[in-house]
Amino acid sequence: MLKVGVVAGEASGDQLGASLIRTLKKVYPDIHFEGIAGPLMMAEGADTLFPMEKLSVRGYWEVFKSIRELLAIRKKLIAHFIAHPPDLFIGIDAPDFNLGVEEKLHEHGIKTIQMVAPTVWAWREGRLPLIQRAVDRLLVIFPFEKQYFATHQVTSTYIGHPLVNQLPYPVNHQEVRESLGINDRDQVVALLPGSRSSEVEYHARLFMDVARKVSKHHTKVTFLIPFINIKLKELFCQLVGDSLNDVHIMMFEENAHRVLSAADVALVASGTATLEAALFDCPQVVTYKLSAFTAWMVRRKKKKGFVALPNLILNQPIIDEWLQEKATVDNITGSLNELLSNQTKRDNMLSAYQSMRHELSIDTEQAIIEGVRLVLENHGA
Repeated sequence: MLKVGVVAGEASGDQLGASLIRTLKKVYPDIHFEGIAGPLMMAEGADTLFPMEKLSVRGYWEVFKSIRELLAIRKKLIAHFIAHPPDLFIGIDAPDFNLGVEEKLHEHGIKTIQMVAPTVWAWREGRLPLIQRAVDRLLVIFPFEKQYFATHQVTSTYIGHPLVNQLPYPVNHQEVRESLGINDRDQVVALLPGSRSSEVEYHARLFMDVARKVSKHHTKVTFLIPFINIKLKELFCQLVGDSLNDVHIMMFEENAHRVLSAADVALVASGTATLEAALFDCPQVVTYKLSAFTAWMVRRKKKKGFVALPNLILNQPIIDEWLQEKATVDNITGSLNELLSNQTKRDNMLSAYQSMRHELSIDTEQAIIEGVRLVLENHGA
């Protein structure tokens, strides 16, 4: 039996991890995964030693508040894998946590793969020496990354972005709206405030203030909000209070896919959801807020000019980004209203989405299998 250690740190990593498990089972039927897994990975048979939610923290200040618990979990996880060595360890995203695990395991002769490269090409390039020490191979999801890491003596395999093959395309928007009971004449705005509690805390009131202002410009508008679990939904409702009564809003405890399929436009907290919106052909506006300290640190180390994934992939500002102090109700509402009323703006964004889809298209399953095989074979497995 092939034993694989694995760590995913958030909802998007759980999705990637579940796909990874399904893919590798086709080649290694008796493969077993254990480590830190979310519900989707556990549904595929992975065993989790700690709750994935413990790792779902973003931002310097937010991590600082949880640092003792995070370090304790990492120490216990490393000790477990050294005592019970897997044939391979795969860290899925969460580089600040996973690279430390990978470095220690690599020192003990355990083969390591990092799935989703740390974004050193965007910021914190100082992590490159750690990547070189800790990782046998990166599985990179953006086409420009392979050349970048080759330049820095890091072996990688381009696997495309798994979401390109996972998500349905094209989408029947009218059919999805009918399933949700939404009038086809209404304008629909998706609100995606984030999949972490810290993100919801920073974005909830902002998103509701935007929704109220958009409603003043558009009389028949429905807002849709997906939450990955009931806890995030309850947190959002607690934070925004009675303002929920000011707009026509529908909430769902599920991933964002149906919501994005039904929406005319979306307001999205920066992250994997920006790519999902693009793959569902949903025009979007991107925003993000952090603690003042975290924002200051990010700006000091940032190398790229964009945060929205479609903008990064295409290296052009096809999506409006309103970040930190520029994430105001007026700025965001203005961008949303333009997308709702300006067909040329919408068409240009949709055309850019198609270019992005072409850039990301590859046989992801075969690329993952090949990348894992090379690591196992190169180490005598």
